[in-house]
Amino acid sequence: MQTARSILIWAAVSLCGIVLITLPVNLQTQLIASVVAVTFMAVIKVLKRQGTWRLVALALGTSIVLRYVYWRTTSTLPPVNQPENFIPGLLLYLAEMYNVAMLMLSLFIVATPLPSRPARAAKVQHFPSVDVFVPSYNEDINLLANTLASAKAMDYPADKLQVWLLDDGGTLQKRNSTKILESQTAIARHNELQQLCQELDVKYLTRERNEHAKAGNLNNGLQHSSGDLIAVFDADHAPARDFLLETVGYFEDDPKLFLVQTPHFFINPDPLERNLQTFDNMPSENEMFYGIIQRGLDKWNAAFFCGSAAVLSRKALESQSGFSGISITEDCETALALHGAGWNSIYVDKPLIAGLQPATFASFIGQRSRWAQGMMQILRFRFPLLKRGLTLPQRLCYMSSTLFWLFPFPRAIFLFAPLFYLFFDLEIFTASGSEFLAYTLAYMLVNLMMQNYLYGSFRWPWISELYEYVQMVHLLPAVVSVIFNPRKPTFKVTAKDESISVSRLSEISRPFFVIFAVQVIALVITIYRIYAEPYKADVTLVVGGWNLINLILAGCALGVVSERGERSSSRRIRVDRRSELGVNDKWHTASIEDVSVHGARLNVFNKELDPLVVGTEATLRFQPYGGGEMQTLPIMVRNIHPSGEITTIGCQYVPKGASDHRLIADLVFANSDQWTQFQKGRRRNPGIIRGTIWFLGLSLYQTSRGLLYFFRGMRPEREAQQQKAKAGNG
Repeated sequence: MQTARSILIWAAVSLCGIVLITLPVNLQTQLIASVVAVTFMAVIKVLKRQGTWRLVALALGTSIVLRYVYWRTTSTLPPVNQPENFIPGLLLYLAEMYNVAMLMLSLFIVATPLPSRPARAAKVQHFPSVDVFVPSYNEDINLLANTLASAKAMDYPADKLQVWLLDDGGTLQKRNSTKILESQTAIARHNELQQLCQELDVKYLTRERNEHAKAGNLNNGLQHSSGDLIAVFDADHAPARDFLLETVGYFEDDPKLFLVQTPHFFINPDPLERNLQTFDNMPSENEMFYGIIQRGLDKWNAAFFCGSAAVLSRKALESQSGFSGISITEDCETALALHGAGWNSIYVDKPLIAGLQPATFASFIGQRSRWAQGMMQILRFRFPLLKRGLTLPQRLCYMSSTLFWLFPFPRAIFLFAPLFYLFFDLEIFTASGSEFLAYTLAYMLVNLMMQNYLYGSFRWPWISELYEYVQMVHLLPAVVSVIFNPRKPTFKVTAKDESISVSRLSEISRPFFVIFAVQVIALVITIYRIYAEPYKADVTLVVGGWNLINLILAGCALGVVSERGERSSSRRIRVDRRSELGVNDKWHTASIEDVSVHGARLNVFNKELDPLVVGTEATLRFQPYGGGEMQTLPIMVRNIHPSGEITTIGCQYVPKGASDHRLIADLVFANSDQWTQFQKGRRRNPGIIRGTIWFLGLSLYQTSRGLLYFFRGMRPEREAQQQKAKAGNG
């Protein structure tokens, strides 16, 4: 009732604004109205008013946006009889209208998202049978061992839980391949994984042929299992002990429930976070989706399956013949089909798994290209707006999720539009400098404020623009390709557990340096034209300022594609667990300070500790997270740092069997509360002003770092060319 009343108030205020947007006013009045609206929104934000006041602020912002749309449509398009101006001008206009449409959809979805659901692990009374599917293709055996061990360790009745490894890398098709290397690799993998599954008490399942990619693999698992519910984890997504206790109870509440989705939490940074070094201090990119957008979708019963970290109803899946496989994003497509058939979904906003993100920029782009192409396939083949069985809010939610991936088009237009004027003197936006100040600048500021209202501490200013820019360069051709040939894309597994040993430029970085150079030239031309053409200085300043914003983003992107060397693919996680260190049959009191999937750091009371050397084999003894007797894990000492009566020891796990992988999983993945605490520790809202200043400083530093990497990279190329020339002369 409260939500409905709030929406009515928002709609009423917006309606009043719509009436006002068509009033003919002079520039001074427009400027005053914009300043008043922006000031009122800022006051509400500073006072941290929520509820109805938040909706009033959003309605004011909506009115400014719509006023801009009206002015932009009626007063700024170039004449049709000037095609050299009109065509690029129309493209720019369409790009802006796309952004406005996506803003309106975002307002509908996340203006008042559902609050996070309370924990319910202690309330579970009914325990349905659960099959856990871990689909795999080419992942490392140690990574799979940790995930499978974590799945087996989930707190759930053993007779109701069955874990399956669905191996698509050891299919009969691959083992019988005419390519000898592929065949031998598949046979070796098949044998190794069968042995691993036997040791972990996990069922191993493969199939004859690699048909329909991940969807086909999951459907094969459905045919061979019988559990009431299906939990799906990617090969690198290790669940915490309470995953099932926090999710299965919802199916008892609603017999028409097909999905309980949880967030994807990652223990390593994506390439942008790693290269810009923001992972520990700034919310990750996916937190905006899982922290805000999925809760907004959940309000409209439109939270969708994200491919992993989810529990699904077997009955619901079988009613639609299993997982959908027309697109390469089988997760969203499956959810769309089930929502259309009248099934419901729920989103639980608590990280209950920990996974790995692509470490290299090239792998990151490969992953995003698959997502973009898959969503375009859904838009083409399933078109959610006309999907039978969906409610109107669900249609809008799915349209928002699919249309988002068209962003490379407007982002490219915004990048190159200023250059049409600066290089070719084309007037694709007919407005004076004062009109730009009264309308466009107010629109841009309100847009920033509304984003801050909606996403606050989940997305800092200018970060969305940066992510879109670095993806746009390579996603644009991928999206164009799938639009013209929607059946062409094939499912490609994203590389995980990578590491970069040496700092270097990404192999796909060249276009970013070309774009940066063009924008620097445009900046020089801007300065020249201001002095050479003073009668057009106001317009030149506006367009030059626009290009300067693009230049700042492009400079920061140089840092993104400059890969920092890093020894490990995963970050260390702070823990505080009592333990004992065993060396030469002696046990010493210790505490585990931090852990990763490869090793741990210990603090050891060294009063009676014998001298250690790097390479010493030792034993770590600790109590598992779920309780029980002390367990031992073999380790190797990698570094030693004595300090007073405490010696800090860096150690590497030396797993010798399945039981050791269970203990590694217990150290790293068992406790889901640590993921929540880590996320909360970096969720803060710097505000628009401080956030912009921070981003400017970041961009300046990353620009210089990217150029340094570029010139360093040119030196070996020149030397190689010189040696080649000498060899040719000889």
